[in-house]
Amino acid sequence: MSYVYKTMRSPVGTLKLVASGAGLAAVLGENDNPRRVRLGTATRDDHDPVLGKAERQLEEYFEGNRRTFSIELDFKGTPFQKKVWEALLEIPYGETRSYGAIAAAVGEPKAMRAVGAANGRNPISIIAPCHRVVGASGRLTGFAGGLEAKAFLLRLEGAKVVELIRT
Repeated sequence: MSYVYKTMRSPVGTLKLVASGAGLAAVLGENDNPRRVRLGTATRDDHDPVLGKAERQLEEYFEGNRRTFSIELDFKGTPFQKKVWEALLEIPYGETRSYGAIAAAVGEPKAMRAVGAANGRNPISIIAPCHRVVGASGRLTGFAGGLEAKAFLLRLEGAKVVELIRT
């Protein structure tokens, strides 16, 4: 599979957008661990239509003018990971869900840790809103882009931010 990418500036740092022939495959932060999402080699393409659409929609989101995204997504992962990532897409703008709630939503109510691991491997962050998943108490835990970025995204959406937990 071949991939193309472009970068964009955002309030949470430079983002690397990656697309395949089937859709958007990744939204990665500038400090993202390269082992977290492994897609293979990508060629820079600042004119790819999928990447352009993703960039425009992310800009609208950061400006407060977009609450949902309408772009083809190409998740690469295990069947369980894909179920978790699809469940993330169901969390409404400005709301949060616990790891336990996501586990129940995917039919595995005792799999909170597995949900946490899948959430941590979400390749299409922000658009598949893993930042909306919080601890059972509502506290912010783990986010590949950093907890400050997670808090920023939740505040941008008007969600209540309880407290940061350093992990």
